[in-house]
Amino acid sequence: MNIHKQNKFVLRWLQWKNTILTALLGWIPLLPGLGLRYLFYPIIFRKMGRSVRIYPDVRLKNPQYIEIGFGTVFNKGVEIDIDHGNTVEIGDRVCLFRDVQINSTGQGNKIKLDNLVCLDSGIIIRTHDGGQVEIGEHTYIGPYTSLVCHGKIKIGQDCRIASHTSICAHNYNIGDTTKKIREQGVNFKGITIEDDCWLGSGVRVVDGVTIAKGSVIGAGAVVTKDIPPYSIAVGVPAKVVSNRNS
Repeated sequence: MNIHKQNKFVLRWLQWKNTILTALLGWIPLLPGLGLRYLFYPIIFRKMGRSVRIYPDVRLKNPQYIEIGFGTVFNKGVEIDIDHGNTVEIGDRVCLFRDVQINSTGQGNKIKLDNLVCLDSGIIIRTHDGGQVEIGEHTYIGPYTSLVCHGKIKIGQDCRIASHTSICAHNYNIGDTTKKIREQGVNFKGITIEDDCWLGSGVRVVDGVTIAKGSVIGAGAVVTKDIPPYSIAVGVPAKVVSNRNS
């Protein structure tokens, strides 16, 4: 058997093993289900720490590429769907609320949630072809926020990001009018939100922007340019109206 056939056989075996275990155990409610999943799910994850709680109706694709730290909680309806070869690293005491979706398509993607990150209900994190998302310790992201990228999104420690925020780290190419926009691919620079920032509800952050340490962005603002440290910015497009140090 050549290497290609061996790899194909291993991948197929992993898929069957993961599918069977999650089908048998994924639906079982309350304490029996929590206990059985805690006992058997280390078989399907790359790494799974102690005191992990996985509630019913959690859907997993290719969990052999997922690492989970101590005390992490997956609430009902969480979905992690990643293609072969991509990685998801989840630190200690991370909490994923109901219906959080993490999707990673293509190759070369990496998603990392540091210790004590909290993702509230309905959040979507989606990476494509080399996309990277990194969220620092003690950061909270509010309900129904979306993080989508072909490039890189980096969010620092101790940030507070309110509900319905959109952080999108790519743009479509539009220069060739002889082609449809969907045929022209994308470009990307990346987005950085440094430590201790607070983004209000409904903020939009576009590609290529850095929001520097300690900044506050008012609800509904659209951030199209870099924001200096400890600034307060509001409006469409967002403009700095004061500095926290003053």
